[in-house]
Amino acid sequence: MKLLKNEKGIALAMILVLSAIALAIMAGLIYLITTGTQISGMQKRYKTALEAGTGGADVTYQFIALRGEPSDTTALKNALSAISPTITTADSCTGTNNSGVPFTGFEAKLNTPSTTWSSGCDKDSMAITPGNSNTYDMRFDLGTSPYPTYRVFAKIVDTVEGNSASETGLIKGGVVATNTGEVTVTSRPYLYTIEVDAENRDNPSERSKLSILYQY
Repeated sequence: MKLLKNEKGIALAMILVLSAIALAIMAGLIYLITTGTQISGMQKRYKTALEAGTGGADVTYQFIALRGEPSDTTALKNALSAISPTITTADSCTGTNNSGVPFTGFEAKLNTPSTTWSSGCDKDSMAITPGNSNTYDMRFDLGTSPYPTYRVFAKIVDTVEGNSASETGLIKGGVVATNTGEVTVTSRPYLYTIEVDAENRDNPSERSKLSILYQY
């Protein structure tokens, strides 16, 4: 009975229990802080890659607006030389527009409906493989040292032919008077389905992908 009623050492036991509880709480807090920091870093890297993809899409729109006109396309590539724009569409990609005019390479993707594309256009494939230039139409780098450089790949995967012209400024609008006998042609824009892949050139795991329906 004396042994059962002996309470010597109970304080030590309580301290050990409370210490274990405090240690568990501290470990949980450290885990939450560490996880939160990791998630914030992941979101930051993804957002940066996403912004690079959005910027790459804007560059792609500029090339689409030229509709493959050689001299204007060359001038735009020279103006954007800092980002090293490269058009990679194979010459084996061919197509014919609704008027029966044939086109080759990147011009085929810009000017002809995808229903007429040859197999060289990587038809019906939405995949972009960075190491295979046959799986995308253009590539450029965004960013300068000491900041990360993001490599952007763009690919036109589907085209619906319209009647909009390439960008040539004001055409019969704004400052041109109209005549009563003039017939206004109903505008029917081209529709492009575009895939954009942006990734950190030095760390491809930092990556974003965009699927865009672009009306021009």
